[in-house]
Amino acid sequence: MGIPYIIAPTEAEAQCAVLAKAEKVYAAASEDMDTLCFDSPVLLRHLTFSEQRKEPIQAIHLDKVLEGLNMERKQFVDLCILLGCDYLDPIPKVGPTTALKLIREYGSLEKVVEAMEKDPKKKYIIPEDWPYEDARELFFKPDVRPADDPLCDFKWEKPDMEGLVQFLVTEKGFSEDRVRSGGARLEKNLKSSQQARLEGFFKVMPKTDEEKAALKRKLDVKNEEKKKKQKQEKKDKAANKGRPRGA
Repeated sequence: MGIPYIIAPTEAEAQCAVLAKAEKVYAAASEDMDTLCFDSPVLLRHLTFSEQRKEPIQAIHLDKVLEGLNMERKQFVDLCILLGCDYLDPIPKVGPTTALKLIREYGSLEKVVEAMEKDPKKKYIIPEDWPYEDARELFFKPDVRPADDPLCDFKWEKPDMEGLVQFLVTEKGFSEDRVRSGGARLEKNLKSSQQARLEGFFKVMPKTDEEKAALKRKLDVKNEEKKKKQKQEKKDKAANKGRPRGA
């Protein structure tokens, strides 16, 4: 189809963030919220969802997130690590409200960890293998191609019409007329002097008060289920400890 692409050395979201910061792309599209930790200015979610799911595309702007939380990027990354990320599991009993409270109270993950370890009541138990400093380093210094790398100079190419027909029609059974018609539209758009904006493909629809309330209820239910699961796991662990060996 002539769509330009790049193979990321490691994390795709990190590479997309670099391209978005350099304005070589509009945004990074992913369901992974860790994308914001890589400093992508804009994150698009639900971009590839099917029409049947009727999920509006979400555009999350990092500057507005930081402004709303009244945080710098380092504190935001610490908050995300504390909640659990791709590199580390979350700390038991630490949900969004608690994590935000701890970061605001202590200012950094180092001080949060220190306070947890010195707490005589041991309210929060940090997992044994929890290298948060390494995780932070991966967010701030990911292995990516710099935006000025020649491989990052994207250029839309003319679609391979016969290749499309071979794959979609011969191998997958699509209508040849529809495939060739779609390919012709791609070629026509390539001749346009200006790339179309995202809004030209998707209708921007702000969330209604009802949708916001429904989303809040959904998150509350999810958090409650998570708490119940953690409570049950704790009970099961305590019960297993109480059993005599060999029982």
